[in-house]
Amino acid sequence: MSMRGQEDVDRMHDRRDCRGKMRRGMNADAKPGSVTSEQGATLVEFALCAMVLFAMLFGSLQISLALFSYNFVSEAAREATRYAIVRGSQCTGMPDCNATSAQIQAYVQTLNYPGINVSNLTATATWLSATGGPPNTTWVACTAGPGITCNAPGNAVNVVVTYTFPVNIPLVPPMNFSLSNTSQMVISQ
Repeated sequence: MSMRGQEDVDRMHDRRDCRGKMRRGMNADAKPGSVTSEQGATLVEFALCAMVLFAMLFGSLQISLALFSYNFVSEAAREATRYAIVRGSQCTGMPDCNATSAQIQAYVQTLNYPGINVSNLTATATWLSATGGPPNTTWVACTAGPGITCNAPGNAVNVVVTYTFPVNIPLVPPMNFSLSNTSQMVISQ
């Protein structure tokens, strides 16, 4: 190659940009402000990495919301059990004495926590009676009959609260998880 030909090749690879700085490489002839193939590849790589990053970020947020929801379900089970133990068959002075499973369900749905969809929330109450004495007390399902009141003081109430948690993570099909917690206490009045 002649000396003149080599100078043309060097000139093609060594260009100054609009600020007077030397630019080297295959894209030395690109105009300032234009997108080169290397920059386009970087943009595509960023887009792919950003999708994964944002999916992980939103996944972390969904896990945090699931933990919050589980905490609510636990608290709702305890609150519903407390509601039931003071509204037994010998309750006086309250407008909603002699609590039923339907009343407990309605009470749980009035608990307002932000981010909780109460239509996905259910509460099931069962009453238990004690058999045997301490320290060998066992609880069995109470069967109401003539002269037998299941929500009498000394019996227990068991409340199970279940919440259907919807999971929405980008790039993952929508799904639901069932969060559940149980609380049991002895009826006091």
